[in-house]
Amino acid sequence: MNIIKTDVQDVYILEPRVFGDNRGWFMESWSKRTMEEAGLYYDFIQDNHSYSRQKGVLRGLHCQNGEDSQAKLVRCVKGAVLDVAVDLRKGSPTYMKWTSVELSAENKRQFLIPRGFLHGFVTLTDEVEFLYRADNFYAPASDRSIRWNDPAIGVEWGIENPVLSAKDAEAPLLADSDVCFVYNGGN
Repeated sequence: MNIIKTDVQDVYILEPRVFGDNRGWFMESWSKRTMEEAGLYYDFIQDNHSYSRQKGVLRGLHCQNGEDSQAKLVRCVKGAVLDVAVDLRKGSPTYMKWTSVELSAENKRQFLIPRGFLHGFVTLTDEVEFLYRADNFYAPASDRSIRWNDPAIGVEWGIENPVLSAKDAEAPLLADSDVCFVYNGGN
């Protein structure tokens, strides 16, 4: 597995080694041993799977606040998305900085996002299936959304009128939310 640092502290793109032949292909999508050899320690305990019917669906920006925060390993298994992570850890060298990566069924890349980040994606194709692996259980009382186009964050989604859920369309600006994380020196 190729582990690529992004320009945002503690966020990585994972490129699996894909072995193919006339039957198809095989890849290792997660190895705790490989990650720990790279100094990345995660214990994922919940998997989620979403489906988006059309191009232009934007899901985000989401997080779970406080002790219910989640690290995520995400990948797109059908179609393609632009995936975004925003560092909200006060004291982090990359506080309020965002990074993005195209994830697709074709490139098989994954995005590793630690706790203390907002996360979201926009679909680049119709018929998208997206997998989330989380290191903490879903906690509805801690679920938070921040407006996808908050000017204080400035994510460049490449779309002006995305298809949004009511929750995302009505999400507050970061300045009007209670989202608060503190940087502790790494994952």
